[in-house]
Amino acid sequence: MSSCVAILPLLVALLSTLLTATTAVRSSTLQLARPRPVTPNAGAPLTAWAASLASQSAADAARVVMLAAGPPANAKPKNKGRSFVPIAPGRQIISIPNYVARARLGTPAQTLLVAIDPSNDAAWVPCSDCAGCASAPSFSPTQSSTYRPVRCGSPQCAQVPSPSCLASLGACCAFNLTYAASTFQAVLGQDSLALENDVVVSYTFGCLRVVTGNSLPPQGLIGFGRGPLSFLSQTKDTYGSVFSYCLPNYRSSNFSGTLKLGPVGQPKRIKTTPLLYNPRRPSLYYVNMIGIRVGSKAVPVQQSDLQFDPVTGSGTIIDAGTMFTRLAAPVYAAVRDEFRRRVRTPVAAPLGGFDTCYNVTISVPTITFMFAGPVSVTLPEENVMIHSSSGGIACLAMAAGPSDGVNAALNVLASMQQQNHRVLFDVANGRVGFSRELCTL
Repeated sequence: MSSCVAILPLLVALLSTLLTATTAVRSSTLQLARPRPVTPNAGAPLTAWAASLASQSAADAARVVMLAAGPPANAKPKNKGRSFVPIAPGRQIISIPNYVARARLGTPAQTLLVAIDPSNDAAWVPCSDCAGCASAPSFSPTQSSTYRPVRCGSPQCAQVPSPSCLASLGACCAFNLTYAASTFQAVLGQDSLALENDVVVSYTFGCLRVVTGNSLPPQGLIGFGRGPLSFLSQTKDTYGSVFSYCLPNYRSSNFSGTLKLGPVGQPKRIKTTPLLYNPRRPSLYYVNMIGIRVGSKAVPVQQSDLQFDPVTGSGTIIDAGTMFTRLAAPVYAAVRDEFRRRVRTPVAAPLGGFDTCYNVTISVPTITFMFAGPVSVTLPEENVMIHSSSGGIACLAMAAGPSDGVNAALNVLASMQQQNHRVLFDVANGRVGFSRELCTL
């Protein structure tokens, strides 16, 4: 065991993963539990609910900005394998907006509840003696017989953003990252990783040593983006760069959702739209959204506000780390205005960053996202409204995106709008699919 592991600090995080992939077809399902977004217990004061909504809305806005600055990555996968993994709502379990899965790392295995993030590549976990890490379970490299540090000059080291190699670290590879409102410094290591039944040997990840801020998933993160260090790329010979998830309703509990890895066991009949590649934001899952309907009416939006542009990075992405959908300001205004017209009930005061709220029972129109293909995804009330159980308030669970520069043209279709849908990411065949599925057990 090298002393590199014991020295490094870290600065916001993304996954550093390269694996010696196995070639056998695998089968495993991870079940997902959804973070319960800001719905208080009966009797909780409305002001507390509003504050919680505002906090999550601010976190979503910060994430949209972060997504626009992802590190370069690329991967060209193959097509094999199967694994089903239980996933759960992180907000309900460890107070984060991401979904989480149980990961077993090292030999003997040390169990952590890691965030599953499809918009990031790197994997990282808090390591023992980490300065600034949350008081949560951490990984102890010295207790694993299979842990190995990654040396400077290795291919893996070249794939992390801004790698460093200091003599004081014993020629181990280190890197700094930013995630949400936090930064971290980590050293690269490799060890055995299992999400369900399949063990991935020599999985490359960041071992957190120094953290600033409190927005990191406390027990670590595994990135399912499209870059060379992602889980998808490190396991491409096993799972063929194919995965899907089903996110349960936020009222569900425990590990009631599933993350399916590999092409085997994916839905046979699923509507798909082309997956787009943006060299400026290569880890993100872009799709071509061509319109939005409220009820039966297509809302009037300029195609320039929806259009994918690989030069500027504008367009539409599918993301499970943002909780509430963010639309470019003109697109959101058109959706909101048509929604209000169809409801025909005076809106209440804005609450927690949401501007279309009602304090009486309303008939909620469906909202339909239309994609190239053509593919239409129609959202029922449970994907459209966020309800307070105490104050009788319900709000349209969407908001306008940031108004700064290029980020203003980025539409982020978030986890609440995906719940109780199977969302397929088939990078091998360049497609994203959607089908209705009950994800709550």
